[in-house]
Amino acid sequence: MSSTYVRPPALDLTQFRGFTAGPLMDKMGVQFHELSAEYSVATMPVEGNTQSIGILHGGAFVVLGEGLGSISATIHAGEGNGAVGIEVSATHSKSISSGIVIGTCRALHLGNTLTTHEIVCTDENGNRLSTVRITNYLKRRTA
Repeated sequence: MSSTYVRPPALDLTQFRGFTAGPLMDKMGVQFHELSAEYSVATMPVEGNTQSIGILHGGAFVVLGEGLGSISATIHAGEGNGAVGIEVSATHSKSISSGIVIGTCRALHLGNTLTTHEIVCTDENGNRLSTVRITNYLKRRTA
């Protein structure tokens, strides 16, 4: 990748899966590009999501990672079911002050009641910025 990175077309979650990611993800400018239980990709602009010293807020990485992991878990749970996060952690490796952050989510465990996903956040050149890990509890619809 280069500094002329262009975000791929965004998926419309309402048309794609029948639900939205919620207003926080919209406010932060998160766009989803690939979605499945096993592998998902989203991007987020740095602009508008920085802390007072001009770098991306650490919580923004967590929002991106938790959003990707939770949506992937919801897809795994199946239609009409949901997922709620029960644990999330983040390790920040490098700061960023401009551009786009790419979150790549991979399933580590897809069970009947729990899922665990790891989300690697990189800059446009592929440099790792943060690693987020989330475990979700699957809320199954009862008949």
